[in-house]
Amino acid sequence: MSHTVAKVAFLTAGGYAPCLSSAIAALVEQYSQVAPEVEIIGYRHGYEGLLQGDSIAFTPEIKSHIARLYAFGGSPIGNSRVKLTNTADLVRRGLVPEGVDPLQMAADQLVKDGVDVLHTIGGDDTNTTAADLAAYLSENQYPLTVVGLPKTIDNDIVPIRQSLGAWTAAEQGAKFATNVIAEHNANSRVLIVHEIMGRNCGYLAAETTRRYRAWLDAQQWLPEVGLTRESWDVHALYIPEVPVAIAAEAERLKAVMDEIGCVNLFISEGAGVSQIISELEKAGVDIPRDAFGHVKLDAINPGEWFANQFAALIGAKKVLVFKSGYFSRSAPSNAEDLALIQRSAVLAVTSALAGRSGVVGLDEEANDELTTVDFKRIAGHKPFDATLGWYQDLLQDIGQI
Repeated sequence: MSHTVAKVAFLTAGGYAPCLSSAIAALVEQYSQVAPEVEIIGYRHGYEGLLQGDSIAFTPEIKSHIARLYAFGGSPIGNSRVKLTNTADLVRRGLVPEGVDPLQMAADQLVKDGVDVLHTIGGDDTNTTAADLAAYLSENQYPLTVVGLPKTIDNDIVPIRQSLGAWTAAEQGAKFATNVIAEHNANSRVLIVHEIMGRNCGYLAAETTRRYRAWLDAQQWLPEVGLTRESWDVHALYIPEVPVAIAAEAERLKAVMDEIGCVNLFISEGAGVSQIISELEKAGVDIPRDAFGHVKLDAINPGEWFANQFAALIGAKKVLVFKSGYFSRSAPSNAEDLALIQRSAVLAVTSALAGRSGVVGLDEEANDELTTVDFKRIAGHKPFDATLGWYQDLLQDIGQI
């Protein structure tokens, strides 16, 4: 160890992803292996717990059974959405007294708790908040190292190639679809909308569709009794990065409905949001937003909006909207994610013990090498590259281009 680390704290924040429990387990196992003397605590409900000094001690008994976390999704220490630089929101929520700097309050709590290293496990909001905190600590000579792990099913953190949990979420979204798409034959002329998480990035919707269609490839069909690949297939995929021409798509999808008897849409929850917001604002509707300024997508309901746009135009007799988000984001890590989580935990602990702050991830600006990326390079809302060959092939296969 290049400098003394006596106490480490974890926090998980933002929305769930299928990596939080596993990341905690992997970090604890790595510390137990290379620095067993280090004391570990976990702040309950993310930055909320940090501000309130609410933490859980990882006792030797807990550490000895920490592998049990790998079997579960979610986070045992809890999450919340807290932005340390949004003072007004924190005051309103009763987390910070009026006139107090939340960054100083968080820093003082870390000092009070004797924490030498803080591990933040979260997405772009969590890690940009961690960056704000790390900058404050550095500027004010607080002796603390902050090392983040990139968690988000949206896979939209700059410059991280693959965020933890995104593979599992896509796999689980595809699994969800293998059941609900069976509803296409529950009536004649059924329109199914499968809404997939992804506020600003279409990665999850695209990868979920790719994995679902790989499942279709592995099935055996019996068209003589109506069990056809065509009726189980995805007939359109909409993502935030590509505008949807409703009239042209309705004409194409009506032909699909007439021929096959159903239409199955896979959409990212961020698809068409600018159109929806424009319509609501023209109608004088107040758009609710969270502490980070994000539109609350459950309040504007993109899946229902697309269903309403297409139902009459394509002659649907029954419309079903399914959301796989909570199902997929709360799953335990799959083998792909677990391998990356464990590699990342090794480097995260190495960086922490060396006093090197940053976010551990596959740096796409350095040939996808697993590195500790400086917080200053971390940003959110990385768009999905809709020009990728596999994505263009997918759209061509489903007849969208």
